[in-house]
Amino acid sequence: MTDPGLPAVAGGTPLRSQPLPYGRHQLSESDVAAVVESLRSGTLTGGPGVAAFERALADRCGAAHAVAVSNGTAALDLAVAALGIGPGDEVITTPLTFVSTANAVVRAGATPVFADVGADRCLDPRATAAAVTARTRAVITVDYSGLPADVDALRAALPRPLPVIADAAHSLGASLGGRAVGSLADVTTFSFHPVKQITTGEGGAVLTSDGAAADRVRHLRNHGMTSTAEERSGAQWRYDVTTLGSNHRLTAFQAALGTAQLGRLEDIVAQRSELAARYDALLGRIPGIGLPPRPDGRRSAWHLYAIEIDAGVFGCNRDAVIDALRAEGIEATLHYPAVHLLALYRSRGGRSGTAPRAEALCGSLVTLPLFPSMTPADQEDVVTALTRIQAWAGAHPVGR
Repeated sequence: MTDPGLPAVAGGTPLRSQPLPYGRHQLSESDVAAVVESLRSGTLTGGPGVAAFERALADRCGAAHAVAVSNGTAALDLAVAALGIGPGDEVITTPLTFVSTANAVVRAGATPVFADVGADRCLDPRATAAAVTARTRAVITVDYSGLPADVDALRAALPRPLPVIADAAHSLGASLGGRAVGSLADVTTFSFHPVKQITTGEGGAVLTSDGAAADRVRHLRNHGMTSTAEERSGAQWRYDVTTLGSNHRLTAFQAALGTAQLGRLEDIVAQRSELAARYDALLGRIPGIGLPPRPDGRRSAWHLYAIEIDAGVFGCNRDAVIDALRAEGIEATLHYPAVHLLALYRSRGGRSGTAPRAEALCGSLVTLPLFPSMTPADQEDVVTALTRIQAWAGAHPVGR
């Protein structure tokens, strides 16, 4: 191998003049045309375009119902509310997630209970079972990085039946044993943020095969009203409000973008998978880098490509790696700090040692850039950067 040169953090020339983000949305001309057509339709929110997106999403995921909402956080809030979770209840979840997962439980007045993750970086079934108490009302598992949690193993391990919510913000297009994410859990939530597999700008959805739960989500996203604006455009103008809801509706033009992108989902996931496989091949030769897990029977949607840094072997710790990559113009980041150790959750009793495997991961993970329009040259820059950082750190030990 040729000399990779001095890293930028040590005074070398940065590899990139234009930063390489960890994620980036992708739009086609057909996406733009779909949005323009929607804007010209005369309907800006609600209407047949939203219903069409919901039907396409439900069909793709093998669920009876899909309810489109304003964002992935709203989807989590509505999923928790749809199960009737409230004050005095406990919900078991993982600390290796974005904070919105746990926040949805807190906003409902319930208590999140953090269980450890397994080798797949998803909620560990045995740890989850051990965390069940008389107050446990549900489990929220997270499909970390796009790899679906083993919901079947999770259910089998529980000491009594409990509803499972899958936070699938990362995993649209993934599958477990050939079954699509969206059909595995009792309730599934998606996010359509710009860096996800498909985007509506902002947006989310709740999927379920429970008709009563779906109806509750529909009412809650629309102020708890008994009828929609479309239904009131005819003879039925009266309505009632039967529960405390809010406005979590998706616009028609967002739905049009989502429908257009959903039609390319297989190609998008295939592109992400190809990039992940190439990373595996290129990074496997660098000492001190642990590659993402690939359990049998599970297809990842590869929202993220997160490596693990073994500081003792690599030559420096995770924080130093992220800082050095950013100095090269490569916007590596962390998904995620352990939720139970964030200040908000420490103030609610969170403490170190609760989830040892998750805590160790949160101290070693580095999210590398991954998005469909990345080029081989982009990936080579990432690998070259890590190679030069590792070579320099080996000779100049820092931040171990």
